[in-house]
Amino acid sequence: MQIGYYPGCSLSGTGKEYDISLKKVFNLLDVQLEELNDWSCCGATSAHATNHLLSIALPARNLLIAKHQKLSEVVAPCAACYNRLIVTQHELEANQVLKKETSELLGENIGNRISILNIIELFERIGKEKIVEKKTNDLKGIKAACYYGCLLIRPFAITHFDDAEQPSSMEKIISATGATTVDWNYKTECCGGAHSFAHKEIVVDLSMKIIDDAKLHGADIIVVACPMCHSNLDMRQRAMKNHQEMPILYLTEFIGLALGIQPKELGIDLHFISSDSMLEKIGKE
Repeated sequence: MQIGYYPGCSLSGTGKEYDISLKKVFNLLDVQLEELNDWSCCGATSAHATNHLLSIALPARNLLIAKHQKLSEVVAPCAACYNRLIVTQHELEANQVLKKETSELLGENIGNRISILNIIELFERIGKEKIVEKKTNDLKGIKAACYYGCLLIRPFAITHFDDAEQPSSMEKIISATGATTVDWNYKTECCGGAHSFAHKEIVVDLSMKIIDDAKLHGADIIVVACPMCHSNLDMRQRAMKNHQEMPILYLTEFIGLALGIQPKELGIDLHFISSDSMLEKIGKE
């Protein structure tokens, strides 16, 4: 399987272990990733608050790059990037005036629809059976809380992905590893997103509520599919008062452990919060 790959800014910086683990895992699962040439920032959470046309043009430029590379499908592992790309495509199709303005700004007509996939959808495309076939390490005994955040599944009228209130697609993928998943209350709650530096106190409060609920329901770890969510849940734990640390792993890292990839090869040692307690349970400390 060959698919376009839009890493976005985080996966080339603060979330580089996401990029590392993603490439290693998909290589083992026989997926060829073709990175977009000269991709640029999608605008994430800031552009739309500054200028609406800019917030559309930035993702649209990357869609044009995909068209030039003759890619009909592109995976965007960052939930914010995925959301901006898929929302932009929807707005361009729904608003011909906006489409004309964007085309003029970019100096090229916007092409046909490209299928934008998030990381969970790509795993679904590969199939649980493939993961089970390639699995060399059973993660039985690990209880994982699957955290979707607010950008993977909303707005549902545009993403058409899973269930906006009770998603279950990540749990189904996790089940292929042998691990169990917990039923909890905060899987779609916001972690504070891009407020991590401007309003740290908000992020600490929101993230602590998410982690505390996961613990309350018996989770050993939280599994995420977004670099911004990972940053908030992982990095901000040490600012939480009277807090017992909990490991936060990317979905690709967790799947990678089941495929027999060593923790350091997946970049797990780059996290702020140690995963040793979880790794000991599967004999990978």
